[in-house]
Amino acid sequence: MLFNPENYTIEKKTFDGLTVTYRAFTDIPYVTKPINPDYQKLAIYVPESYYHGQSINSYTLETAPIFMPNGVGGYMPSEIEEPGYARFAKPGTINSLFWALHHGYVVVSPAIRGRTQKNEEGLFTGKAPACLVDYKAAVRYLHANANLIPGDTNKIITNGTSAGGALSSLMATTIDHPNYQTYLDEIGAADSTDMIFAASCYCPITNLDHADMAYEWQFNSLPRYSRQKMVMTDGGRPSFSAEDGDLTEAQLLLSQQLKALFPIYLNSLHLKDSNDKVLLLDKEGKGSFVDYLGKLLLTSAQKANVDVATVPWLDESGKLDIEGFVADITRMKTPPAFDDIFGQSPENDLFGDQNMPCKHFTTFSYEHSIGKVELADTTVVKLLNPMNYIDDEKAGTAQHIRIRHGQRDRDTSLAISAILATKLRQSGIDVDYQSPWGVEHAGDYDLEELFTWIDSICK
Repeated sequence: MLFNPENYTIEKKTFDGLTVTYRAFTDIPYVTKPINPDYQKLAIYVPESYYHGQSINSYTLETAPIFMPNGVGGYMPSEIEEPGYARFAKPGTINSLFWALHHGYVVVSPAIRGRTQKNEEGLFTGKAPACLVDYKAAVRYLHANANLIPGDTNKIITNGTSAGGALSSLMATTIDHPNYQTYLDEIGAADSTDMIFAASCYCPITNLDHADMAYEWQFNSLPRYSRQKMVMTDGGRPSFSAEDGDLTEAQLLLSQQLKALFPIYLNSLHLKDSNDKVLLLDKEGKGSFVDYLGKLLLTSAQKANVDVATVPWLDESGKLDIEGFVADITRMKTPPAFDDIFGQSPENDLFGDQNMPCKHFTTFSYEHSIGKVELADTTVVKLLNPMNYIDDEKAGTAQHIRIRHGQRDRDTSLAISAILATKLRQSGIDVDYQSPWGVEHAGDYDLEELFTWIDSICK
């Protein structure tokens, strides 16, 4: 799987009055035994000026960081992306690939398998952990060709949003762990390393086996939900319609049961803040962990120049009224939010196998299941949770991790990203974690800040 530096086209794109000219190395297989060949290849984009002895932001062909975003959403398949308009954003939004090239990075865009894919025999080929294994294999291809690949393969930075943010966090916490080797061998991944230097994680939908209890701990006080139901148009773009309702008595009972489980899990993690204060919750779900989130949101408000006196659920000391907070941002999902008792959620679909589309991945939902839905292999569920690997000596960890979870994000609990960031920081990892004020479930909304962060760790 040698990279061919002569197989390229020169492309030119202009957006917002800015032009980027770059070399495009496309349709490069990154494994020798692909299961879905169209989704196990990558593209590399390089500023053309680098080939003429020029530099951008002090970077050169040899020193430029490699920005490696994934386009995964909902754990669905992701095709190779090109610099241009963003796929799942407001029309006219320019994607991170274009801006990264303009900033002077080498950009690598991998296609990645997803949960809905089948082969010619009708067997599913993209169930967990395929999405993560493909991402790792793409990085291994870069390292195997380090002497030929443009850019600095010691400075690979992954980036993703939602499920893609979860994959980025997993790339950062599971480096070269032997649990993934059999899967990598199966597809003919390069015999190298999947080491990355840093990871950018927007609103990661992760820690799925504890996300239901975290969601109900946060949103239990609100029995009404309000969400946008998504359907795909003929043009391949998402369309949304409003869907509101009240939790049923059965759902309210599930919410209470799940909420009660979260303090037990949280306390078992032995988390501490940056001042070495233990973060705990009592049986009612109150305690120092809530205070930690309050300080996080206070910092967010201050950065956005929000007058905290106008925020009824937060005071100037950072004291958080979590019920008021939830009433403000509103509930989006019904319990269980991820492991649906009917086994019909996207996450249930993720943990199916080659024959069965959906499975439960928590014992709680399996025990409360409606219908004949099997329980997923616990070893597979483990592979998709970064919390399982942060303290595992067999796993390498990226040196720097940036996590953003919008203050108005309702897709998963704020606790999930807070737990991840806190655990990483306790383990000695450089973590940049914020909850940007007024931001919902989204990514790539602060690319200037993201690139400043990348420059600060790379230069």
